[in-house]
Amino acid sequence: MCGRLNITDDPFAQFVCDALGVPFMASPNPDLRPSEIVSTIGVVDGGVRQLNLQWGIKPEWAKRLIINAQAETVSVKPTFRAAFEQNRVIVPCAGWYEWKTVGSRKEKFLFEKQDQKPLYIAGIAIGSQLVILTTKPNKQYAEYHHRMPLLVPQEAIFTWINGDRAMVGQLICATHEDVFTVTPLG
Repeated sequence: MCGRLNITDDPFAQFVCDALGVPFMASPNPDLRPSEIVSTIGVVDGGVRQLNLQWGIKPEWAKRLIINAQAETVSVKPTFRAAFEQNRVIVPCAGWYEWKTVGSRKEKFLFEKQDQKPLYIAGIAIGSQLVILTTKPNKQYAEYHHRMPLLVPQEAIFTWINGDRAMVGQLICATHEDVFTVTPLG
């Protein structure tokens, strides 16, 4: 689930700058993968700024790279608890990809916002690394996967990265409307 991101060039970065009021510059990558650097927005020393983080962590006990965490349990899992409390970030992206078996082969689908503006995915920073949060899918997405990225509405971005536990809990429990277009890519 959400193992690839689509990061586009301007006007994408300008939309993010305008929405958040902070400088933001992302390197375009239409197929950003785990272990690569992702441009995020977080709080450092009380100020909101861009953080470039490596996507995925590999704790000693893990057999493979962990790129996602369940939003519903991130606050209680020992691996993620401290980062959830202190280092929440937003991952601006133009979209993400999902694969679905169609007939006898897997087909790739691009999920992007209907108005072509950035989507904001919730994440947590663990040192210089990133884990994206997932949640139960909305009706539209359930056809493709049993988990989807936790999307944060633009007006709630600062609540996500700097809000208290109760406010952030409301974002985790929010129902996600069908806000994206789905494009089959073959």
